[in-house]
Amino acid sequence: MNELMSTYWPMAPEMVLVVGAMVLLMLGVFRPETDREAEAIGWLGIIVLGLAAWLVIQQPGGTQELFDGGFLVDGFARFMKVLTLIASAASLLLSFDHMREAKALKFEYAVLVLLATAGMMMMISANDLVALYLGLELQSLALYVVAAIRRDDLRSSEAGLKYFVLGALSSGMLLYGASLIYGFTGSTSFASIAAATKAAGAGQNIGLIIGLVFLIVGLAFKVSAVPFHMWTPDVYEGAPTPVTTFFAAAPKVAAMALLVRVVIAGFAGIKPQWQQVVTALSIASMGLGAFAAIGQTNIKRLLAYSAIGNIGYAMIGLAAASPEGIRGVIIYLVIYVAMTLGAFACVLSMRRAQGPVEGIDELAGLAQSNLAMATILGLLMFSLAGIPPLAGFFAKFYVFVAAVKEGMWPLAVIGVLASVIGAYYYVRIVKIMFFDEPRERFLGVQAKAALVMGLAALFVLLYVVWPAPLVEAADAAAKSLF
Repeated sequence: MNELMSTYWPMAPEMVLVVGAMVLLMLGVFRPETDREAEAIGWLGIIVLGLAAWLVIQQPGGTQELFDGGFLVDGFARFMKVLTLIASAASLLLSFDHMREAKALKFEYAVLVLLATAGMMMMISANDLVALYLGLELQSLALYVVAAIRRDDLRSSEAGLKYFVLGALSSGMLLYGASLIYGFTGSTSFASIAAATKAAGAGQNIGLIIGLVFLIVGLAFKVSAVPFHMWTPDVYEGAPTPVTTFFAAAPKVAAMALLVRVVIAGFAGIKPQWQQVVTALSIASMGLGAFAAIGQTNIKRLLAYSAIGNIGYAMIGLAAASPEGIRGVIIYLVIYVAMTLGAFACVLSMRRAQGPVEGIDELAGLAQSNLAMATILGLLMFSLAGIPPLAGFFAKFYVFVAAVKEGMWPLAVIGVLASVIGAYYYVRIVKIMFFDEPRERFLGVQAKAALVMGLAALFVLLYVVWPAPLVEAADAAAKSLF
């Protein structure tokens, strides 16, 4: 028994999540279907996520492998898993009050979040094309249901259907790419694929390159990179706001971590080929994120385009393909998660007696009725715009510097220009809150949303004071990939 435990210890966090989800499912089925019971199961879900994070932190340093190297735990995986678990727990915490008010608080939501998070952790540790697909589908199947969790709401059902149809298309493209890669390398293992790509003439192997392109396309859908972003604004707007919060945080981290591992660990031998694809995705995402958000009137759609732009900036670090570039990607994702959770906590607090509101114009004069919320949202908007000395500035600074050091200064210049253009719609929100004529007051901010807003604002504001712990941890995580 002890030998079995020690063998499978690297998978302990994933096993805790899956077993926890099954136990909570049984509890929900056999207990009365009330809001109180559903929230209790939600809190138990947060405890399970916390236990999984503790198990990840307790894992020994170095690299452990399971299933002939198909499942890998290294410094990079541990860091990204903890970030994913924190994002999932915070998203779940923010869901209770909003879903209770909408009469949509169901115990199944916490169970689906746990299962989706287990899939994300599998993605982060995937070191094989089969493991990659298993993790991706476990995450996706849970997310399809989560997007349409409010079956009586037309927008939520539409969001779930759009995500399902386009997600199935992306999975097909990813599988096609994986089959081509297997056909031309003779293996599904990233280590064997990496060895095949380092062989003479691999860079001219058209079949292998087409397979890689299809694989990246499938993953680009999951991170909402342009031109595979088409589902994002509609799903963000249509899904219930707590679900959108979850979509915007945890799955993005896991999908970016998987994309990083695939290209760095699996295709190091044909780096120039995939660098071109990643650079194109980065430029397109930054450009669309900067321009498309300008005309938005719904704050959830605006944040969807903001997320697309942010993925473009993070991809600059990936395009650099250096330890410093990957460190920049990791730091960017940490800061992005903090800013996103804080911003969506503010969106969840946009409530009046008749229900939640999502119009950007509804924020008019917020500073006169709720100065604390206006100040926090203003800070987060300035940080998303990349204005120093807030954390968002340093997130972009790290990836731009990494690109310049690798000679990719045109990409960094495009990033700076896109950031300047994008600053318009962030600053516009601040102007509306502080200078426009006041609208009807919002209801008071609930305690859970206030906690997330406050922590996010403190992180964004005080990061400049003590950045060393995050930079050092990200540096160690990035170096474990090389």
